Amino acid sequence: MRKLAWLAVNTVQALFTAVWTAGFILAALVVRLLSAGTRLPLAMARRLWAPGLLWAAGVRIEARDVETLDPDGRYFFVCNHQSMIDIAVLFRVLPVNLHFIVKDELRKVPFIGWYAAAMGMIFVKRGAGRAALDEVRGAAQLIESGRSVLAFPEGTRSSGSVKPFKTGVFLPAIEAAVAIVPIAVDGAAKVLPARGFAVRPGTVRVAIGSPIPPDKLAGLDRHAVAERVRGEVAALFATLAQGSG
Repeated sequence: MRKLAWLAVNTVQALFTAVWTAGFILAALVVRLLSAGTRLPLAMARRLWAPGLLWAAGVRIEARDVETLDPDGRYFFVCNHQSMIDIAVLFRVLPVNLHFIVKDELRKVPFIGWYAAAMGMIFVKRGAGRAALDEVRGAAQLIESGRSVLAFPEGTRSSGSVKPFKTGVFLPAIEAAVAIVPIAVDGAAKVLPARGFAVRPGTVRVAIGSPIPPDKLAGLDRHAVAERVRGEVAALFATLAQGSG
């Protein structure tokens, strides 16, 4: 009976998620056309779409050190990736509009792909070698124009630890000479596991590290930068894991 009850709840949640997301994206695309810019439709994701989605999933967020970020600043955010719900959590927590580096397959997904393309998200093909690096470099132009970019350098979802980072995603931060902000997320995998739509109410904890200014990374190549930032994310993740124990 318990499994059947959760199946019914998750079915309703899945329908709500689909309708809520499709409706939001259509509205955001209209606003994008009328405003001739991405600032307002991206703000809508932070203030409307993400809160509604998290409410339906029964997610409670505990975030710390958000006040260290300047709402008018530009950053390159780096975060571990536990669940698809991470995106809504980060939209909700971070006080700036976000451009994500996303896998190219999302370009073909109705609604989501339309929104991502219209908002100027960075699409990257997996395993495309130098071509993928060139695509990632496009994020540097966004940063130089005053935008903030967020990447999940693990390249896949993880749970109990922080996986090794892909190094190519750090090229935009290096080339644009922007502060890199390490972020750790924990609890999201329990709310929405990687497989299926078995949503369970729960708390997602977010820890935001101190921005690493570009001068602190001067002279380091992307491999060394990736290792330095991964160490920061792993340390933040460890503190979250200890707090949940």
